[in-house]
Amino acid sequence: MPARQPLAYAGLLLACLFWAGNALVARAFFEDIPPLALSFWRWVLALSILLVFVGRDMWHHRSALRRAGWRLWVIAALGIASYNSLLYSAAQTTPAINISLVNTCLPLATFIGGGLLLGEWPRRRAWVGLAIAAVGLLLLISRGEWANLAGLQFTPGDLVMLVAVVVWALYTLLLRRWGSYLTVPPLVLLTALVTIGTPLILPFYLWELSQVGGFEPSLPNLAAIAYTALFASLIAYLAWNNGVKVVGAAKAAITSYSMPVFVAILGWLLLGEALQPYHWVGGGLIFGGLLLATLQRPA
Repeated sequence: MPARQPLAYAGLLLACLFWAGNALVARAFFEDIPPLALSFWRWVLALSILLVFVGRDMWHHRSALRRAGWRLWVIAALGIASYNSLLYSAAQTTPAINISLVNTCLPLATFIGGGLLLGEWPRRRAWVGLAIAAVGLLLLISRGEWANLAGLQFTPGDLVMLVAVVVWALYTLLLRRWGSYLTVPPLVLLTALVTIGTPLILPFYLWELSQVGGFEPSLPNLAAIAYTALFASLIAYLAWNNGVKVVGAAKAAITSYSMPVFVAILGWLLLGEALQPYHWVGGGLIFGGLLLATLQRPA
């Protein structure tokens, strides 16, 4: 395995950890912060931080950014404006277990999309690893009792989350497909995407503001926005974008199976929720499947 790949996979897992926290924040604050307000102010704060450090570099790379042209608008609309707005909207009615279940579609959608759009069909061992990880994920969702899967309740938010999964798969695939047009430093690329994507949220946020009002600028609410801006936006997006560039879209998508494991661990650390045997078995299957799918055979 090339030296860059272990670091890329570590970054992908770190992104999934921070996005697991993002899902918990979305569900914990859905009554306090409207979804589009959280999405908009998250990116406003992230952009404010980025411009302080990257504004001058943006100007230096303006020619390369112009060459990327409409492709930047498409990627920003998908990954910045749409995905998290949809996820936060889904969290209004969808419990975390359903989000995890719908999220199982992401690696499969990316595998198929990667073959159709990029010509990157995964090897057989990647499909086997995907299946093993999926079994582990279903074990977590069912809480160790397969009969529980039949009793799952679905809500309108599940359809919204399914759309979000498709949006994120397209974002991931297009980052890879148009990589030759995105040859700027990672921070410059992220700043350009956020600069384009944040104003795209504004009309929808203003509509939401007129319909349901805003939110109280309390310390917990501001802390939630700060977490989403710093960890779930800046660090996670940089790590994910780099991972897609280094290992490819399909293998990057497989790491999303680690999110329910991280949700369980965060629930144990932050909420005092005990880890059950099915957490350990399911987590072991997930990470075993990830290793099988992503490790390359020695030459």
